[in-house]
Amino acid sequence: MKTEEYITRGNKVIMPTYKRFPIVFDHGEGCFLTDIEGKKYLDCVGGIAVNCLGYNHSGLNHVIAEQSKKMLHISNLYWNVPMITAAEKLVKLSGLDKAFFCNSGAEANEAAIKLARIYAKLFKSEESTEIIAMKDSFHGRTYAALTATGQPKYQKNLDPLVPNITHVPFNDFEALKKAAEETNCAAILLEPVQGEGGVYPADKEYLKKVRDLCDQLNIVLIFDEVQCGIGRTGTFFAYQQYGIKPDVVAFAKGIAGGIPMGGILACDRVAQVFTPGTHASTFGANPLATSAANYVLDTVGSPEFLEEVTKKSQYFISKLKKIKGENSHIKDIRGLGLMIGVEIDEEPAKVIQKCIQSGLLVCSAGHSTIRFVPPLIITKEEIDQATEIFAKSL
Repeated sequence: MKTEEYITRGNKVIMPTYKRFPIVFDHGEGCFLTDIEGKKYLDCVGGIAVNCLGYNHSGLNHVIAEQSKKMLHISNLYWNVPMITAAEKLVKLSGLDKAFFCNSGAEANEAAIKLARIYAKLFKSEESTEIIAMKDSFHGRTYAALTATGQPKYQKNLDPLVPNITHVPFNDFEALKKAAEETNCAAILLEPVQGEGGVYPADKEYLKKVRDLCDQLNIVLIFDEVQCGIGRTGTFFAYQQYGIKPDVVAFAKGIAGGIPMGGILACDRVAQVFTPGTHASTFGANPLATSAANYVLDTVGSPEFLEEVTKKSQYFISKLKKIKGENSHIKDIRGLGLMIGVEIDEEPAKVIQKCIQSGLLVCSAGHSTIRFVPPLIITKEEIDQATEIFAKSL
């Protein structure tokens, strides 16, 4: 059956919530995907920062296969060893104290918002409900996460949204401070590197001031590291490059190498307010996902692996800067680690389409930015190939 026939079948039965490219993929190997007609693509989307170890990774495959022979799922009414082990590893890698597991980034942010509001009501006042988030942020599609998302285009026709969530400009400390002092603020929610908004890292001094402000006013500081966490920036969590620690961090995407999984980590002071019945997730912490996560944590969490991510990032950015010097269409290059945004002066869709035609997968972020979030195992030779195709596609 040809691509067009599969797409026709899909359009008949699948809701059109995505503007999909006319490609039907069959399998992957390393950093490459192959469609049903045999065309090969170098993947610098990686499931949008999910497939951190690429495709058909033998070690990850083995762990998933072995766990599937034991049990895929049990209720959270009981303990399981992979869950406990994954939580221990995450606590050690993050410097935080307790974990809660769910299935996605949106669910992780929902959990973080609930945790913060319960904490504020118990340890500040009944009126302390305000969540301050950032303009141009993205936190997910569920209602609280969507309300916290600072991009009105995602909220069209969805009123009424969750109350008492406001937005201030990212990297503008004075605006944030004013909002925090004028409201009964329960939490500040931000991405250390804004992903969907255009790949904008936070300023180092800004984040330090935000941490100090939260300490002064007893505000829960939540970092959304759904996209920039799990080794993506060259440290296991991006906040570790800023020399500060949040009260809560949300994670997902790369944590289980492609198996759906998310969660939050929190300090004991805040985590204590989640008690039996306050929150739950049927599939969260299931043995299959947490077994995969344990393999990712051992692999990506190693200092040697993270050092390689940093080296690859430096090489990737140097190649892009060289292209920028030769091409006036590039306005800016931003990012941390292997989360890189290239702002251009033309429509990203046109460039993305040209890249696809030449066998390279990239995606957009914000209004005018091409985003590179490849598997963390990408090689220098593959970076050469990606940047060469990108340069020709501009």
